[in-house]
Amino acid sequence: MGIVRFSLRWPYTFYVLALLILFLGVAAIRSMPADIFPEINIPVVTVIWQETGLSTPEMEQRVTTYSEYTISSNVNGIKDIEAQTLNGISVQKIFFQPDVNLDLAIAQIVSATNSVRVVLPAGIQPPIIVQYNASSVPVLQISLSSDTLGEQQLYDYGLYNLRQRLAPIHGVTFPTPAGGKYRQIMVDIDPVKLQAKGLTPMDVVNAVNAQNLTLPSGTAKIGDTQYTVRTNAMPATIADLNDIPIKYVNGAMVFVKDVGYVRDGFAVQQNIVRQNGLRSVLLSVIKNGNASTLDVVSAVKKALQIARQAAPPGLHISELFDQSVFVSNAVTAVVREGAIAAGLTALMILVFLGSWRSTLVVMISIPLAVLSSLIVLYFLGDTINTMTLGGLALAVGILVDDSTVTIENTHRLLSEEGMPLPEATLHGAAGIAVPTLVSTLAISCVFTSVIFLEGPAKYLFTPLGLAVVFAMLASYGLSRTLTPITIGLLLKGEAHSGNQGWFSRLNGRIEQGFERMRSSYAELLAILLTRRWIVPIAAAALLALGAVMFLIVGRDFFPAIDGGQIQLHVRVPAGTRIEKTEQMFQRIEDKIRDIIPASERALIVDNIGLPARLYNWPFPTARRSA
Repeated sequence: MGIVRFSLRWPYTFYVLALLILFLGVAAIRSMPADIFPEINIPVVTVIWQETGLSTPEMEQRVTTYSEYTISSNVNGIKDIEAQTLNGISVQKIFFQPDVNLDLAIAQIVSATNSVRVVLPAGIQPPIIVQYNASSVPVLQISLSSDTLGEQQLYDYGLYNLRQRLAPIHGVTFPTPAGGKYRQIMVDIDPVKLQAKGLTPMDVVNAVNAQNLTLPSGTAKIGDTQYTVRTNAMPATIADLNDIPIKYVNGAMVFVKDVGYVRDGFAVQQNIVRQNGLRSVLLSVIKNGNASTLDVVSAVKKALQIARQAAPPGLHISELFDQSVFVSNAVTAVVREGAIAAGLTALMILVFLGSWRSTLVVMISIPLAVLSSLIVLYFLGDTINTMTLGGLALAVGILVDDSTVTIENTHRLLSEEGMPLPEATLHGAAGIAVPTLVSTLAISCVFTSVIFLEGPAKYLFTPLGLAVVFAMLASYGLSRTLTPITIGLLLKGEAHSGNQGWFSRLNGRIEQGFERMRSSYAELLAILLTRRWIVPIAAAALLALGAVMFLIVGRDFFPAIDGGQIQLHVRVPAGTRIEKTEQMFQRIEDKIRDIIPASERALIVDNIGLPARLYNWPFPTARRSA
C-alpha cells in the first residue's frame, strides 16, 4: 500500500516519469536498428586455401586434412568444422562455442595455418581468413548491365569504382562482383613457333617474370639535391610486353612476339550472371549483423543516385531484390496487428466496464508499458524486429490485466462498499497488489525460460520473451502508481453523475446477458459434477487427438513466407563447361516463361558457376547454381 499512497500523494512525480518513458521510448524507436529477425550471433570463421591446378582428391588429402588437423589441435573453443574441397580450392567453416573469444580464436587460426604450411604443397600461399556472422545477409543486389560495354568493363567498374564508392557506408560488406570477366594481360603462345625455336613455355614465363619487376635502388646525391633512383622494369604498354627478350637462339634474340602474342584479355570465366537472358554483373550488399537493414539500404540508394550520374554512357545500374521493402512491410504489419489488438482490447474493456473514462485509464498503461520494454531492449543492444514486436503484440492483451483488475476493484469498492473515491482508489489498487504480483511473475516465468534455449532458437526467441517480461513488469509498476492517479483524476465526474450515460445502459444489458450465461454455465457444471465420467473421457480424447496431430503436422524452422520470389538451385554433372551450363539455364528460363505469364513475372536472374574470387566463398552469395 505504501507505493500506492506515495503515488497518490505525489502525482506529479509519476506524470514526469510517464513523460520520461514517452521521450526515451520514442528516442529508442528512432535509434534501434530495424530488421526481420534478431541478430543471430553464431561465431563462424572461414578459412580458404588455394593451390591452382591441384586436383580435388589431392587438395583434400594434402591441404584440407592437414589444415583441419592442425586447427582442431591448436584452436580452443571449436564446436564443429565443415570442409568443402574443389579443384584447387579448400573452404573450411569453423563453428565455435557461444562463449568463445573470437579475436583470440582468429589469432590461433592464423598461427596454426602458418605453421602447417611446412607440410603443404610447396609454394602454397597463406589462406584467406574471414569472420562471418549468420545475421550478415544480402539486403540488396545491384545489377550492372550495358548495351555498349563488355563484361570485362562491367566487372572492372563494379570492382574498382562502384564497390569503392559504396564501401564507406556504415554497416555494409561488399563481396567482389559476381559474373563478368576478370581482366588479365594474357600471353598466347604459339606451340609450333615455340617448338621451332627450341623453347618451352617455362622459358617464356621466366622471361616475363624476370623483366616485369620494380626493385628499390636507393638514392643518389648530385650537387645540392638528393634524388631517388628508380629502376622500373615494368613494361608500360602491351607493345612493350611483346618486345621482351626470351633467349638468344642460333645467333639471334627471340622476343615474346616471335613465339606468341600479348593481349589485354581476361581470366578463364567460371561465373556468369544473366538478367532476363542478358549477361550482366551482380554486386551484393551484405548487412553486418548489428546494422539496420532499412538504414543500410537507404544509404546505398542515396549513394547510387550519385553513382548513376557519374557512370559511363550506356551503363545501367539497377536495384534488385530489395530486402528493405520486405523488412518494412513485416515491421509495419506487426505494428498494425498490435494496434488492432490494442483497439479490440479497448473495445472489450469499454463493452464490459461501460465507461469510456475507465477504458481510457486502462489504455494509458499499454503504450507506456510497451515503450518501457523497448527502452530496456535498446540498452540491452536488441533491435526492432518481428520477434520483439510480435512479443509486444502478444503482450497487449496481458498488459491490460493489472490496470483492469485495479479499476474493477475500485468500482466494486465505490458501488458495493460505498467508499469515497480517494479511499476506494487507494484500497482498490493496494488490495490486489499481491495477487497481481503473483500473476505477473508467473507469466514472466513462462517467457523467461526461453533464455535456456541453445543455438539459433536462443537468438530468435530470447528477445521475444524478454519483450513480454519487461512489458509485464512495467505494466505492474504502472498499475500501482500511474493507474490509481488517473483513476482519481478521470472518475471524479463519473462518480458524481450517477453513471447514467448510454455506456452504462449498454453495460447493463451486457451484464444481464452475462448473468444468463453464468446461470447456464452453473447448470452445465452441475451436470458434469453428477456425471463425472464425461470430463476424463473428453480430456483423454483431446490428448489422443493432439498426439495424432503432432505426428501428422509438418515441421519447419520458420513458417511459410510468401516473399514473391522463387529460387531454383540447379546442379549439372560435375565437370560440365560453363558455356554448356549456360545453355541448360537458357532452357530452364524458357520453361519458366512458358509456365509463368509475363504479367506475373518481374525478373529472372541467373547466377551460374563458382565465385571467381576466393573472398566471396564465406558469404551467402557464394552459393551458386552450378
